[in-house]
Amino acid sequence: MFTLKELKGQADDQIIILKTASCRLDFNGTVLNFEPKYFADWIRSIYHLATSNVIFIDNYFGFLAAVKFKPNVKCIQLWHAAGAIKQFGLMDPSNTDRSPKAIQRFKKVYSQFDYVVVGGEKMADIYRESFGVREENILRTGIPRTDFFFDEQALQKTVAALKKTYPIIQEKKVILYAPTYRENEFNVSSVPLDIEKMYQELKDEYILLLRLHPAVHFDLSNQYPDFVYDVSGYPDINHLLAVTDLLISDYSSIPFEFSLLQRPMIFFAYDLEEYGKSRGFWEPYEQLVPGPVVYNSKDLVEAVQTNKYDYDQIVKFANEWNEFSTGTSSLRLIQAIYSKNESAKTISRG
Repeated sequence: MFTLKELKGQADDQIIILKTASCRLDFNGTVLNFEPKYFADWIRSIYHLATSNVIFIDNYFGFLAAVKFKPNVKCIQLWHAAGAIKQFGLMDPSNTDRSPKAIQRFKKVYSQFDYVVVGGEKMADIYRESFGVREENILRTGIPRTDFFFDEQALQKTVAALKKTYPIIQEKKVILYAPTYRENEFNVSSVPLDIEKMYQELKDEYILLLRLHPAVHFDLSNQYPDFVYDVSGYPDINHLLAVTDLLISDYSSIPFEFSLLQRPMIFFAYDLEEYGKSRGFWEPYEQLVPGPVVYNSKDLVEAVQTNKYDYDQIVKFANEWNEFSTGTSSLRLIQAIYSKNESAKTISRG
């Protein structure tokens, strides 16, 4: 959204949004459903991909392997994470089970990135290994969506709106549970937390927001409606972070952005050994994360009640991973791209 706002403010070009079903955000302007089942939109999308001069994308999209861009096209990978705990791309351990053809397809997609945007040098190093990009492909402008955390007016407006939607936020502290996606978890009816124990021990002081990964369909049988709130369908995770007093996560990238608020985190790594073997970590997990690591709900509740956090560790983590994300990342990104490409029709990939 922040990239789009800067595009509209700094460029006169036509902006086309290609959006898949996994994208929860609503956009103003020309929005196309970029999926084959929407045949007319699909054809128009292909046309715009073939005729645009600047293309922003925010994830891995296999269609790039089959696209041949014109020489003057600039393809910018915004990615969907400000940092990385688990390995991905060419470094994903599961690649050992993939065919050489699949690996070549990955490399073809990554070769389409003229630029990747980073918030810090640590992520630049990771992109070199994960995407096989070179130094000239890296833009150190910061992560555009982190601008939100530096915009006091936007933060206040968001907090006020969420308090109106969930009045209980005005009375109690907010715990947000936001785990990463796990393979084959498309439909779930429960979470690994002992919600009954959390309710009994924490209900007087806290409420619990559950925010599962967008790929997961969550059917919650909620026995504690005054304590547990399913916000998995809420479109913007950063808005939820604005009202979060304590984040509980695991191997997700959400803590990298949440750290900008300098608020506490607990890492619920109940399947650490298994997950580490299947996905791999960039660094030893317990050394990387900026908060207590717990392995069961009993210890989790105790950590919440103890309420002891190393805020210097959180600040260090935020500065390490967000050294270029200082509130004007969107502005610097658009200036950087348009200084290299003076006139373009722009396509943004939602």
